[in-house]
Amino acid sequence: MVEIKEYRIPLPISVEEYKIGQLYAVAEASKNETGGGEGIEVVENRPITDAKELEKYGEGQYTHKIFHLATKVPSYVRWLAPKGSLEVHEKAWNAYPYCRTEYSNPDYMKDSFYILIDTWHKEGEGEENVHNLEGKELEIREIVDIDIADNSAVAPADYKEEEDPTLYKSEKTGRGRLCSDWKKDASPKMTCYKLYRVEFKWWGLQTKVQKVIFKAVHRLLRNFHRQLFCWLDKWFGMTMADIRALEDKTKEDLAKMRNEGKVQGMSEK
Repeated sequence: MVEIKEYRIPLPISVEEYKIGQLYAVAEASKNETGGGEGIEVVENRPITDAKELEKYGEGQYTHKIFHLATKVPSYVRWLAPKGSLEVHEKAWNAYPYCRTEYSNPDYMKDSFYILIDTWHKEGEGEENVHNLEGKELEIREIVDIDIADNSAVAPADYKEEEDPTLYKSEKTGRGRLCSDWKKDASPKMTCYKLYRVEFKWWGLQTKVQKVIFKAVHRLLRNFHRQLFCWLDKWFGMTMADIRALEDKTKEDLAKMRNEGKVQGMSEK
């Protein structure tokens, strides 16, 4: 059965600023998850030019990545999974402020596993049905609110002082340190509305694995957006040309890092 969760992440930045910050943070965070034979391989990164893609998503950027996972999944899945089945393909059409991302395992699970993510980036907060869901999907959707300033929800292993929004203050913008009711008077303020549709059809493991996926998603989104805000002075003022140059350099770095060093980033026992 498909599970649907909508994650809502308010941030003290504007929608236009997030466009740059998100791309910068993705490039940097990718390095933190790569090494020791695992990590992220960038297969393709190009403007959306295909007529059907333009009609469906609009102008933007298409990326295709392969995630080499192994230690990123629970041990019981690693034990059962055949060689090559722990590679997940990510295809994303970033037509900001909308983005569609698809995850699959085409070589092994094919149609038995997928994650579909629709993301809208909107000024302010509190829109109730930004994805225009209807019927059964609206009925089963679960809303998950993520507050980047809530340290109590951060796993001890993930906590870093330099990535704590309650301690960080931006020199370039003056934003931060975020208090418990920071959303009340924040200006600018925007929200990421990320709708996840997840299905893993593997007899005997479907419920367990979908639970693991959503646990990892929650952890990833919280950590990523805490980093994005606390890296504000690193990306604030960058242009899109700067970002594309950074992405090209990151692609080269990831190819080298994946075959060197030790496993990094989030892992599962």
